Amino acid sequence: MNIQAEKIEIMKLILETDNPDILESIKTLFNRNKTLDFWGTLSQDQKNDILQGIDEIENGEIVDYEDFMKNHR
Repeated sequence: MNIQAEKIEIMKLILETDNPDILESIKTLFNRNKTLDFWGTLSQDQKNDILQGIDEIENGEIVDYEDFMKNHR
């Protein structure tokens, strides 16, 4: 089944239900997905480390994986 057909099927189920618990669960699910941004769960040190890594990659400061493994085996 494609994504559009899935959406239509879910929409039909929503329109046919009169169960407020189901509707509230669906709303909660959508609201949870809006607020789940992993970046907000990281400490400032973790964010700084990630940003530093991105800067290093952008500046070409990288090591080939195979070369790294040769030196650490």
